Amino acid sequence: MKGDSTQQDIQMNIQAVTQATGLTAHTLRYYEQIGLLSSIARDVGGRRRYTARDLEWIAFLQRLRALGMPIREMCDYAALRREGDSTAAARRALLQKHLDRIQQEIRLLADSADMLKAKIEYYHTLEASSSPTPSTQEKQDDERKIRTRAGQTQ
Repeated sequence: MKGDSTQQDIQMNIQAVTQATGLTAHTLRYYEQIGLLSSIARDVGGRRRYTARDLEWIAFLQRLRALGMPIREMCDYAALRREGDSTAAARRALLQKHLDRIQQEIRLLADSADMLKAKIEYYHTLEASSSPTPSTQEKQDDERKIRTRAGQTQ
């Protein structure tokens, strides 16, 4: 039917995409300039029109950035993607290489967290051994009271 539209037919202008993604218009234009975004449709006035598929790709790019993938590698991935399915192995290898780096970082962070936990536990133990126990503190308080009373009555 003529009135039906699929999710892919929906088109958004750059302002709507900035609101949907949190990216600035400058960033979207930059991504297009360096090849991360390609084939963005234009209306008759030359204004960008983004589809749902473009938004999915932008979300994927945002996830790669959040995971620390360098822009250069993202551009390499985007170029391979444009070449089609024949580059599946190369794209998989690029993502695997980045996943390996992330997993190494996770191991390093876990080791660092364990070291911090051990240091914190050390300080808990040190604090407990160097501060008076409640019963010792009570005894000291009682002795002060007795000395104070004795000093007041003399």
